[in-house]
Amino acid sequence: MSKTIVITGATRGLGRALVAAFVAGGHTVVGCGRSDGHVRALRTDYPGPHSFTQVDVTDANAVLDWSAAVLERYGPPDLLVNNAALMNTPAPLWEVPPDEFRALLAVNIEGVFNVVRAFVPAMAGRQSGVVVNLSSGWGRSTSPEVAPYCATKYAIEGLTLALAQELPKGMAAVPLNPGVIDTDMLRHAWASGAASYPKPDAWAKRAAPFLLNLGPKDNGRSLSVS
Repeated sequence: MSKTIVITGATRGLGRALVAAFVAGGHTVVGCGRSDGHVRALRTDYPGPHSFTQVDVTDANAVLDWSAAVLERYGPPDLLVNNAALMNTPAPLWEVPPDEFRALLAVNIEGVFNVVRAFVPAMAGRQSGVVVNLSSGWGRSTSPEVAPYCATKYAIEGLTLALAQELPKGMAAVPLNPGVIDTDMLRHAWASGAASYPKPDAWAKRAAPFLLNLGPKDNGRSLSVS
């Protein structure tokens, strides 16, 4: 059965790979990203019924405007994937610039809150749908020089597990560790080792079916793509 899937951070990395995998599976994908050029490229590659919009997830009003248009056209999504995130430039915590730290908090935590606030009421009203908030291995363990990123992903774990307790029966909220993937983000943190890990497209071929199989049985479980 075809599903309607909303993905943030759809223009690059894991988000972009998931778009391709979901579309190939016959699903309708609605995505957002910050880069107008990348959004236009997605529109060209994947025309209607799919839809892609330039949205900054840190802008609560912009997210609400986007969700209103999406809900009017498509109804509540079957799957909501909060993927948009930033990585800090590796450095000891005391050397991280305050603006960079605030940017990670804004995108990685507040952005997820804004999207949940915009879409989940309609999903809860229908009492169905799955919310997947991308976590990380660094949301369950730590490494030096990525403390801000670890902090945000630990926050996503807690936020999502609490959300799971608030949802009506029939829904699920899952913090998902995608595993280690060779993305621009990983190369930013670990340039020397990233190339030894799977590329996003290969990962998405496993991840898309995994995400589509999530349901109420998985509510409140910290999961990893297997």
